[in-house]
Parts: sequence; structure tokens; C-alpha cells
Amino acid sequence: MLTPEHARIHQLKVTPSLPEPLEPLLEIAHNLWWTWHPEAVELFIRIGRDLWQECGHNPVKVLGACPQDRLEALARDDAYLAFLERVYDSMTTHLTRSCWFQRRFDTTPDCCIAYFCAEFAINECLQVYSGGLGVLAGDHVKSASELGLPFVGVGLMYRHGYFQQYLNADGWQQEYYDDLDFSNLPIKPVEAADGQQLTVDICLPDRNLKIAVWQATVGRVRLFLLDTNLPENDPADRVITAQLYGGDMDMRFRQELVLGIGGLRALWAMGIEPTVMHLNEGHAAFLALERIRRFIEQHNVNFDEARWACAAGNVFTTHTPVPAGIDRFPPDMIQRYFKDYYRGLKLDMEGLLALGRENVFNKDEFFSMAVLALRTSDGANAVSKLHGEVSRAMWNHIWPDAPAKEVPIGHVTNGIHSRTWLSPQLIDIFDRYLPLNWQNEPEDQSVWEGIKHVPNEELWRAHELRRQRLVAWVRRRLQRQIERRGGSTTEIKQANEALNHRTLTIGFARRFATYKRGNLLFRDPQRLMKLLSDPQRPVQIVIAGKAHPADTQGKELIKQIVHFAREHGAAGKVVFIENYDMAVARYLVSGVDVWLNNPRRGMEASGTSGMKAAANGVLNCSILDGWWDEAYHKDVGWAIGSGETYANYEYQDQVESQALYDLLEKQIIPMFYDRGPDGLPLTWIKWMKNCIGQLAPEFNTNRMVQQYTEQYYMPAHQRLTSLVADDLTKARRLAQIKYRHREHWRSLKIESVEADTSRPLAVREPLDVAVVARLDALTPDEVKVQLYGGSLNADGAIADGTPFNMKHAEDLGDGRHRFTGQITPENSGRYGFAVRILPGHPLLATSLEPGQITWDTPPKPQKQAKVAVSA
Repeated sequence: MLTPEHARIHQLKVTPSLPEPLEPLLEIAHNLWWTWHPEAVELFIRIGRDLWQECGHNPVKVLGACPQDRLEALARDDAYLAFLERVYDSMTTHLTRSCWFQRRFDTTPDCCIAYFCAEFAINECLQVYSGGLGVLAGDHVKSASELGLPFVGVGLMYRHGYFQQYLNADGWQQEYYDDLDFSNLPIKPVEAADGQQLTVDICLPDRNLKIAVWQATVGRVRLFLLDTNLPENDPADRVITAQLYGGDMDMRFRQELVLGIGGLRALWAMGIEPTVMHLNEGHAAFLALERIRRFIEQHNVNFDEARWACAAGNVFTTHTPVPAGIDRFPPDMIQRYFKDYYRGLKLDMEGLLALGRENVFNKDEFFSMAVLALRTSDGANAVSKLHGEVSRAMWNHIWPDAPAKEVPIGHVTNGIHSRTWLSPQLIDIFDRYLPLNWQNEPEDQSVWEGIKHVPNEELWRAHELRRQRLVAWVRRRLQRQIERRGGSTTEIKQANEALNHRTLTIGFARRFATYKRGNLLFRDPQRLMKLLSDPQRPVQIVIAGKAHPADTQGKELIKQIVHFAREHGAAGKVVFIENYDMAVARYLVSGVDVWLNNPRRGMEASGTSGMKAAANGVLNCSILDGWWDEAYHKDVGWAIGSGETYANYEYQDQVESQALYDLLEKQIIPMFYDRGPDGLPLTWIKWMKNCIGQLAPEFNTNRMVQQYTEQYYMPAHQRLTSLVADDLTKARRLAQIKYRHREHWRSLKIESVEADTSRPLAVREPLDVAVVARLDALTPDEVKVQLYGGSLNADGAIADGTPFNMKHAEDLGDGRHRFTGQITPENSGRYGFAVRILPGHPLLATSLEPGQITWDTPPKPQKQAKVAVSA
């Protein structure tokens, strides 16, 4: 190998030489729109099926590797050219038609949404993703394109991507990294004014870092990917974008600097001025600091004025249900990397460190990226209804004394981009039986009702074909796996006989982390073997997934499964597919019959693999966690347990594994093999239709992105626009209000509460309450005085309260004010209420501010007035 260190290497770009009639192929290949249009994929498969596989489903590489005589032949093939024209016209229509966003928000021409994420899974040929977070981000981008949002994405262009997985002879996971050839990927360098690739700079301790910018085009959306592998950079910095989730803490820190600060500077360098910044997880949270720094530089304002103006346009999505999953960095790392930067924030170092602390007074606490994002974003959300509850409880201490359900973290349940994950066979069926607009109007979820018109025979035939193709693909894949590790001829022959295309097939594919319990189904080997070896109603299992390279326990789970199959003679009925990626996932979610998911409840934020399966009519069998907690109902799948949580994990695994076996033995297997006179499993098919018709309309990214747009993006855009208008008049006023709250809050006090609690109330009979509150220098329009009432539990606590605003009735002088209001019990039984003061100005994004809630009887426990309510 001749390296640049030994000789000067002159570089040039070599592009495919296409005959003129085939030139649209290059445009299609460079727009990742093709990834969710099977007819576009078919264009490249027709060039050469084997070549398509050899090139890793990469059309740019296919065009470059295709023999010239084959291209010339295609240029003379009228049928191929007509097909090419139809596909090109379809792409052009997608890029130019009016979409939902234009129809819904046609008066916001200056709106621009920038979506930052550490990984994006658009297609397996662009290996800059590891798993669920990246798949969600890729599907988000595709739906943003279909819905016509003014939207750009920002991520990192990893030279080696995420690791490639294989198992050694003992079943132990091994890793290696590919070297991605950027010149043969569907990306292009972003050009600066001088024609060279655009670069931006950020400062690291005692050195400068240059960052190059690449662009992938995804339908209408531009996805910008950042690359530090430049000769001008220090060797240690060139590898910042080498591996996804690789390296030590310092490497992770530098990656997040590049993503947040470098990514925002890249957008500005291209003339893109986002009004809304979406931080998909905390990895990009440093962008909030950069946005504040530039705002200060542009407008000559102080930190608070800049912070609250910028926070109006920031949306933070948390995906992590456990504290251990949050990126945290030691204070000295912040001090080292921001030793000069912090001055541009008009903030001292202690103030900067406090932005990332859960307890702002603990100077030894690590700097949390999630806390930084929460403190600098007016919008925050979790990714499922249950995860919203978990997140509000997890971050409750940031808003001390606030009831957990009021913590300002909402939820937008994740979804999938349906066309990316539907099998071509189902797409063909949907084209025939669903309304014509099912593809062209992605915002219309009513189209899924058309599934009821699909004949049972046709739906089942398509599903059986997918299972047959899965089995054939698994056999080829197993043979390659065995050959690669030097297996015997006998093993290779056995691989060619693995699985049966008529057998009930269970799929399990996800990251092998211990909380996902990939071995739960194997807890009782004898009971499982009885299911696998039943001659009349057999079961088979297809498993895939990677453990993080540093996760020894996760690797051990994989090894246990491999050893189970060998030691129990089940190698043809339990198969592990190596190197799980998007291509593997598409086979599994459309080809199995049952999708299994069994995490510990509360630890799966959402999960989307089950949604992909459901869209294909594959029935879910899952713990009630993440999305399934809100999706599950009778006749669409099965729930393992009833949503219990356990302190003893060993006991939990025993109980839930037995529940899983019971479901398989008593419900799932009998239903699958219960055939009518025509050989069709009619109840199973009915459930498949229920699954598609009821779950697909809800759990997709078109619904999800619409919800983000209406609940977060547009309110953020409008709030930011309002705050910065008229020379930042409202932004300055907001900062003043927050300053006044901080300055005077400790002086606030509830002096008296008047209410007749001596007699029982009837249900819905209002109770009049009068409160005297000392507000010190604050005015009544700067606060909210509220009654907080609800039913009492056995301990006399309000378990699920509701706030009721009180009205200002009288200025009593000397900072004292009288407020009046009513509280109306909705149910009989013991009822209680308390009184509190919150920040309450109309310019505030929320009335909950950390440390600013005054109850009438501090310190805890709060004293509550109690009243009996009669039926």
C-alpha cells in the first residue's frame, strides 16, 4: 500500500460513464428517494442482480462497476428505458408536488427545521448507523420529505461506520470495521464558493479542527454529514469521525462537539438559518451553547436574553429511560475544552458547568448532556406514552416540589416509515386494494381501512411467499457464515436444510443488551424443545442482533443461544443471523409470523421493530413496554404479563418466561395451525388485518412528524419569531421577568387559606376558596396562584391532582394580595387540596421553573385541607 506519507498522491474524481439515455440513473442513484420505492430499486437490480448484491445495494457503486457493454445494451432496451422514464417521473413528482406542510402552514416561508442526530439509517449502503436511534432518524427524514417540511438533517460521516459482526466457532461475537469509500456512496461534497469542499472550524485545546461537509439527498431533504478525516487535522483528530460510538470518553466528547457546534456552523456557512433546532437525543446539546454564543455576538445581549430567546426554538427528544444511558462528562473536561469558548457566552465557567448539573450547587457533579438540553430547550419530549411517564419521574428532581406528572416533558410516540419497511408483495396488494392516495398523501391515515377489502387468500399467499423467501435467504446466509469461519461440509449441508417454510416462525432481532433479555425464551430448555420438535405443530426461531463491543454480558447472551441450538440438536430450528442491519431487518419483519420483544418493563423507551412487523401483518408478542404498552389490545397480538414491575429480576424472568411459554402453547401455536377447509388460518388472517388496519395508521412516522410539527416545530418557530421581533423586545422582557422571579421568589408566601371544609360536599359541588399571598415586589400578572386538588390515598396524599387557577381579587398593600377560586370534586370519597404559587407571565414557555414553586405549608410534607365528598 502506498500511503500519502511515502509519496504525494494526486487525487481526482472518476464518475460512471453512462450512455445519454441512462443519465437519469445517476440522478436517481444520488437521491436516496430510491430507498423506499421498490420500482426504483428494481431499476438497479435489472442492471445485474448479482452485481446489486456484490455492491451492497449501493446503486452508485453498481453504476461504476457495471461493464460498459451492459450499459450500452440497456441504453438500447426500449422496455428498460420506458421503465426508467416512469421511475424518474415518479421521483420528479415527489420533489415538486405540493405537500401537507405547504397546505397546512403556507404562511411561514422563513421556517427551517434542523434535525441533529448522531446516526442516520437511510439504507444499509450508507453505514452511518448502529440501531434504533439511527433507524428512527432515517425514517423521520423520509417522512419530512414526503410531508414537505422545510427540513435539513445533520449528522456525522463515519469513515468506518458501526462495527461489522461475526461469530467465532464458539459463538462469541467478533468485530471488524469496514473502510467506507465515500466516492462510491450516494453522497457528494458540499462545495464552497471557491469550488473546494466546504469546511468549518472549531477550536480544541491548543489546536484548530477542520470539519468537511458532505451531503446526502433524501427526497426533498438535505442531510449534511460531517467529516474530520482531513490532512490539515492532527492525527488524533482525524479519527473523531472514524467510528460510531467508538473510543473513550474524550473521543465521545469531541464527537459531540463536532456534531453540535460544528454542525451548526456548517449550516450557517451554507447560508441556512434554522429557526427550529431538534436535538434527537442529547449528543448534539452543545449546539444550544453555540446558538447562544452567536446570538450574543449578533445582538450584543447578555446570556439570559440570548438563552431564553434561543431556547424558544430548541426541541429536545430524550430516548433514554435510565440514568446510566445519559452522556456525562467530568467537570475538568468541560473546563479544558471550553477554557476560551465560555467567554463568548458572557458567562463564567461556574455558570457554564451549572447548565449541565442536575444539582447546580454540586461542583463535583458530572456535566450531563441531557440536563444541558433540558435547560436550554423550551420543548422536550419522550418517545412513547409510558416513556413520558418514566422520563417525568426520572427528571422530576430538576423541578423540585413539582408533581411528577407536571414535569414539562411531553411525548410523541415513535413510528416507522411504512414504505421503507413494507414488503414489495404487500405494497403491490395495497396498490390494488387501498385508495389511490395511500402513497401520494402520506398524511391521510384513513387509507389503511382498505385492508379489510383484501381477500384472505391473497393476503395469506403474500405472507407465505415472504416466509418462503426468508427461509431461502436464511439458508444462503448461514452457509456463508459457516464458510467464513471454516466450518465443515456437513455443517454447510445442514445449513441448506435449516428452517421449514411451512413452520410457525418467531423473530427476535435487536441490540443484545441485558435488559432486552434475548435469552428469556431459552430459560426452560426442555419446555422450549418440546415446542420446537412437535411433529404436528412445530415452531422455529430466527434471531439477530449485535452487542456493543464493550458489552461482555450482551455477548454472553448471544453465545448462550448458539450453544443452546448446538447442544439440543436444534441448529436447524434456532438460527442466529450475523451482522444485523437494515437489509436483515427487512427480511425478518416481513417474513416471520410472530415478533417477540421481552425487555424489562420501563427500560424500552419505545422500540420500533415491532411496528415494522405489524405493518407487514406480523403479530407481536411483547412485554407491555414502550410503544406496545399503548398499542396492545385484543385481536392484534399478545401481551406477556399485565404490565407488572419486579424488584427481583430472577423472579421476574421466571414468571415472565413461563407466561411466554403459556401464550405459545395455549394461544399462539393453536391459532396458527387452526386451518379451515381451504387450508387458511382464518382467525390468524383476521388478526393480521386488525394489526395492519389498526396499528399501521397510528405507529408511523408520517403521523409522528405531523405531531412534531403541530405540537413542537411550529409553536417553537412562532415563539422564537415573536421573541426576536422588534429588536428583541419580548426576549428582553422575558429575561427581565425571569430575573425578577429569581430575585424575589424566596420572599413569596401563602399567608392564609379560607375554605369551609367543615361540611361534606356533593360530587361536582364547587368549594369556594380564598387565599392571601405575599408576593413581595412581584405583581399578580407575574405569578399564578393555584389550587391543586384531587382524591386522597391511604396516606392522605394527593396521588393524581389537578390544578385550578385562582383569580386576583384585591391588592391588600405591602406586597399582599387576595386571590379567589373554586375547586370542584368529580368523585366521591376523601378529597384534598393544597395551594401553591408558580411563575405565571404570558411570555413564559411553562409555569414550571426549577426551584420556583411555593406551597402553602413548607417544608414537606405539605399540609393539605381535607374535605369529605358525598355521592
